[in-house]
Amino acid sequence: MFQAFLIKYGEIGVKGKNRYVFEDALVARMKQVLCGVDGAFRITKEQGRIYVEAEGAFDYEETVSALQRVFGIVGICPVVIAEDRGAEALAQEVLNYMGHMYGKETKTFKVHTRRANKNFPMESMEVNAELGGRILNAFPNLTVDVHKPDIMLHIELRRNIYIYSEVIPGPGGMPLGTNGRSMLLLSGGIDSPVAGYMVARRGVCIDAVYFHAPPYTSERAKQKVVDLAKKVAGYAGSIRLHVINFTDIQMYIYDECPRDELTIIMRRYMMRIAQQLAVDTGCLALITGESIGQVASQTVPSLVATNDVCLIPVFRPLIAFDKEDIVTIAKKIDTYETSILPYEDCCTTFVAKHPVTKPRVELIRKSEKALSGRIDELMSEALASEEIIEIS
Repeated sequence: MFQAFLIKYGEIGVKGKNRYVFEDALVARMKQVLCGVDGAFRITKEQGRIYVEAEGAFDYEETVSALQRVFGIVGICPVVIAEDRGAEALAQEVLNYMGHMYGKETKTFKVHTRRANKNFPMESMEVNAELGGRILNAFPNLTVDVHKPDIMLHIELRRNIYIYSEVIPGPGGMPLGTNGRSMLLLSGGIDSPVAGYMVARRGVCIDAVYFHAPPYTSERAKQKVVDLAKKVAGYAGSIRLHVINFTDIQMYIYDECPRDELTIIMRRYMMRIAQQLAVDTGCLALITGESIGQVASQTVPSLVATNDVCLIPVFRPLIAFDKEDIVTIAKKIDTYETSILPYEDCCTTFVAKHPVTKPRVELIRKSEKALSGRIDELMSEALASEEIIEIS
């Protein structure tokens, strides 16, 4: 029945003279995701509306699923497009639509008409009244409720006529590519993939860095992170995953620094390396999955100590989330089952038995002086030996 979709967007609509930039970015992303769908599509913009029209046969469910991964879309409306052949032809199209969608259901409805085509012979209110009466006569099981209807039947009178009543939720947010690029510190846990998703939802393209520690972490742990990056890329577009061998740095820190400060110091060197990668690749900020108080390295004093080494912004979209909130989003974006696979990464392998929860920055800096002999050399070696995996 449906050969087209009306795409509703949210925040883009309140933009000023540069709204077209956001619309164009949204259309570009839609074209990108629809390339992988069975069917051919034409995307058009018309008077503040974006339409996706199928050119022939297509997979309806696959198309909707693809569009639900496009940030910036708040609603996907399957529409029937009819030629403007006058009021009587419009009434027949509407009755056909209502019969197909709700013919045997007992529900309330309301007709809402937008008359962008001022040449149509009836005013919007006249169309509402005429079509409402026709529907009541044709379907005795349907009744009118103008305040809280079960069915909101939309009629848009434009160059063609668009009929729809269903609004499938989209992910919201802003179109990808409208807010620069940032570097995600991606681990095999639950939090960091969700953090990447949430920042990408605000229009930020992302790269990612994973710290690998063979032989203490296995190739299966690395593959787990690659699989998580693929899940995030379904929403965030292509991701360049930088795999850094962190073993020598971790072992050096382990040998030279106080046990209770290991986690914080290791975290500081991860941030230093991630920051260097960000600068080299044109990323403007770092992204982490930290949440206040979730573990010892995420208390406020610990976050202050970690931030001490950062010269670019650090985005922490989960900072005030409960774990249950994070898990809910992880399940929604299909990363949760992968995240809980039992392959540990370097963040969990070298956790101290009793980590400090209230580190003092000046003491952490003092402890790091014990590393001055080799740490710069080890960091350079780690960066030089990075593996880059393109996730599309």
